[in-house]
Amino acid sequence: MERFRGEHYNTLDSKGRTSIPARLRSVFSKEFADERFFITKNFSIKTDSGETCRGLTIYPFADFLTIEENFEQAKGLTLAEKNIYRRQIFAPAVECTMDRQGRVLIPPALRDYAGFGKEIIFVGMQRKIELWDASVWSKVSAHAEMNAPEDNIILADMGI
Repeated sequence: MERFRGEHYNTLDSKGRTSIPARLRSVFSKEFADERFFITKNFSIKTDSGETCRGLTIYPFADFLTIEENFEQAKGLTLAEKNIYRRQIFAPAVECTMDRQGRVLIPPALRDYAGFGKEIIFVGMQRKIELWDASVWSKVSAHAEMNAPEDNIILADMGI
């Protein structure tokens, strides 16, 4: 089973386009048989220093449609909570495809939200891809490392 894995640095051109790394492109075609996907905001991360870090998430097309359906069927969220998630995840989502060179245009509103400069990083997260400004990713990665539990029995049982 193919999954999105790895940290892949790349750049944005002057038009806001970037090339999806070949290793990640192959997962779209092999695992999902579809090169369409959605790009949307991910949830911001507040570092220990109080800095808010924002990035984007890329979901395979079919997975995103399943997420939407599961969300609408979910119980236990108030209407106000559902509207927060709709505004954060679903409203800004943009359906995208790659061109023949594997490039994709990151919509300006999403680039602005994530604070993208020229250097970005694609982070494989199994069934989705996170996209961060490279300088922000170093802070997000450090935050995850500092906040990871040192002794987690569940992870140990999985062999991690």
